[in-house]
Amino acid sequence: MNNEELLQLLHSMTHQEKLGQMTQLTPDLFDIDGQFNVTGPLKELNLEEEDISRMGSTLNGTGAQRVKRMQDKHMKEDRLHIPLLIMADVVHGYRTIFPVPHAMSCSFNPALPEEAASIAAREAAAAGVQVTFAPMADLVRDPRWGRVMESPGEDPYLNAKITEAYVRGFQGSDPKAEGKVAACVKHFAAYGASEAGRDYNTVDISEGILREFYLSAYQAAVKAGVKLVMSSFNLYERVPAAVNKKLQRQILRKEWGFDGVTITDYSAVDETLSHGVCQDGAEAARRAIEAGTDIEMTSCHFYQNAERLVAEGKLDEKLIDEAVYRILRLKNELGLFENPYKDADEEKEKELFLCPEHLEAARRIGGQCAILLKNENKVLPLSGGKLGLAGPFACVKDLLGPWALTSPDGVSSIYNAFCARMGMASLPCGMTDELPSLTTGIRDVPDQVEEALQALSGCDTVVVCIGENVADSGEAASKVSLRISPNQEKLVRRLKESGKTVIAVVLSGRPLVLTDILPHCDAVVQAWYLGTEMAKCVTDVLFGDVNPSARVALSFPRDVGQCPVYYNHYRTGRPLSGPDDPDFYKSRYLDCSNEPLFPFGYGLSYSEFSYSPITVTGGSQITAQVTVKNTSSRAGKETVQLYVHDVVGSVARPVKELKGFEQIELQPGEEKTVSFQVTKEALSFPNEDLELVFEPGEFDVMIGSDSAHVETVRVTVQ
Repeated sequence: MNNEELLQLLHSMTHQEKLGQMTQLTPDLFDIDGQFNVTGPLKELNLEEEDISRMGSTLNGTGAQRVKRMQDKHMKEDRLHIPLLIMADVVHGYRTIFPVPHAMSCSFNPALPEEAASIAAREAAAAGVQVTFAPMADLVRDPRWGRVMESPGEDPYLNAKITEAYVRGFQGSDPKAEGKVAACVKHFAAYGASEAGRDYNTVDISEGILREFYLSAYQAAVKAGVKLVMSSFNLYERVPAAVNKKLQRQILRKEWGFDGVTITDYSAVDETLSHGVCQDGAEAARRAIEAGTDIEMTSCHFYQNAERLVAEGKLDEKLIDEAVYRILRLKNELGLFENPYKDADEEKEKELFLCPEHLEAARRIGGQCAILLKNENKVLPLSGGKLGLAGPFACVKDLLGPWALTSPDGVSSIYNAFCARMGMASLPCGMTDELPSLTTGIRDVPDQVEEALQALSGCDTVVVCIGENVADSGEAASKVSLRISPNQEKLVRRLKESGKTVIAVVLSGRPLVLTDILPHCDAVVQAWYLGTEMAKCVTDVLFGDVNPSARVALSFPRDVGQCPVYYNHYRTGRPLSGPDDPDFYKSRYLDCSNEPLFPFGYGLSYSEFSYSPITVTGGSQITAQVTVKNTSSRAGKETVQLYVHDVVGSVARPVKELKGFEQIELQPGEEKTVSFQVTKEALSFPNEDLELVFEPGEFDVMIGSDSAHVETVRVTVQ
């Protein structure tokens, strides 16, 4: 359709047909089996059977056959034959599951999430999905928050690079193309700043902090052409995001020029009543539409109230027409008026799901997302000796991570992958009972430490697979304790006391507090949840088939009492000069270092690298370069990181800010010069009046292997 035809369609719609387009319902209400139950969900939503034919979209009802049936029924019953939008949470894969998004960010390689998103789009599109609720761009500083596993991490620059890569991967240059889907960036805005790391909780940050840190990744998605933006659950400046004019009308649409579709998160319009900012559904509908919300997810306040609000002069009908036009235009951009199924194809599903090409990519990408945190005496990679496995995650097959739209059936355990890798029918193992989710009320695995020691008595080296249950990270999975459970810690400690080499593989969706186990481990690999091929990814890293290259994207705390702890903080009036600062009256803890256990950007390799002194020039922009050399006998990747500190600003400036990174691969003895350029635009910041400004002056330019290990040169930029 052209623009004129879309407008003609819009003007031919009744009020209720328009409001149906602005309403998203779950797929069970579309009744493809002909078994409406008016006493069930329909009654709860105050809907009649005929209302369903007017609805505009559905979520998480996937599968080519099912989508075609839903679409056929809907197109037959909808008066104007406007196709449904089929949306789904394709977060880190559809059937072939890739590492959770936080792990992908730890790769420090935007090409990887772009490739993974492209494969996920290909599979999802074949299953009838047209829009994915991804990527998540929420900056997070508190690992207590369960949704860390979806977040790119704590840094605005890295988050922006990873987010735009996901958008490119899902959408390509044209989401209408075969094997592409429209992306929906979420959650706008600052959802990751929930107080105390508790999901759905209040966000209380200044607008200066919002603009300094939290908005960059959402804006990067908009610049990359993302088709949809999802509002968040939280309050911002005491107003829920779903009805927040400043966020949606002022920043998103007016300042950034976003003209795509906005959608709430699940039931967020209805939740404004729980927040106590709306008296009833009518007020919630009015405020959400006036704020710029186009689609209400899973509640019906728009549908039930907006026509009356317009008739009473309480709501401008023009706002409804604008929203519906954007929705119709998105459907047109996806080619749904010509082909309502888009790419839904049962044969394509069989061809693409878990195909060798996709599995190879999942294994290759996953190996680049595990972080080597410790490697005392170079005990890794594994070579020789009698090897054993232990821990509650050694034999588990559910390694996919939260938000995996498939079952773990057929997925290999780490134990099975080790046996296959070593060509053995079995391996000594101990204390492998699975750790239950905290939702069961069980907080630990049974203490079978002594039995494990006996079973592993003949082993020189034990790989201990520890962490948190997959259900204990993700949405609504906030935690106050980030320690490894006591019996897991005991297992690690006793194995080390027995004289064995102990290698810990940590499976989690967030950084955990590893302070107490670290002294008892010769090596630690933070493995996250790496998806379908995780077990093979872990063995690839441990046996040296893959040289680790991933980096910390969210600082690991020494203790939960430090949270939030992050590298790009502001200086206080009484900063420590160093860990041995003798002045008592400084900003510090009595019982813990200020510094994280593992800082942002940190990660080890089986290779070793040296850095030359950096050369920096100022003037109108910063140009900095350094030569990096592989001083080891093994090829490896090094992620060279550039940080900048504005020495004096009209408002406080972070102690350092990531402004560039480059991942280079070097052969033994090879060296390469890496050059960075930082423009005045990159050095700009929101001033006291929230205007984006560049202030000439002195800047500290830092290059190094992570945020804590850098060389610094001061330069003047005019």
